[in-house]
Amino acid sequence: MISMGPLTEHYVANELKIKGYELYYWTSNGKAELDFMIQKNTDIVPIEVKTSTHTKSRSLDLYIKNYNPKYAIRISEKNFGFENNIKSVPLYAAFCI
Repeated sequence: MISMGPLTEHYVANELKIKGYELYYWTSNGKAELDFMIQKNTDIVPIEVKTSTHTKSRSLDLYIKNYNPKYAIRISEKNFGFENNIKSVPLYAAFCI
């Protein structure tokens, strides 16, 4: 069985590159990691990619707690939404970022 995680992250990376973003990632001493970090104007925006509707992310929570970004983005199978300064973007709409 093929793991959808890397394939999904590759799709999102391509969509972000098409939009002209430089792609970075974040790790916390190897214990937490975020898939992408992009810069929008003067803001650094963390992006977490999930392959299902289960979107709980300790890494994203840790980053938000430590760095207090203006907002974060979570890409998953869930619909558009905004809660706790996290913008939810459906996977099919990654090009909207």
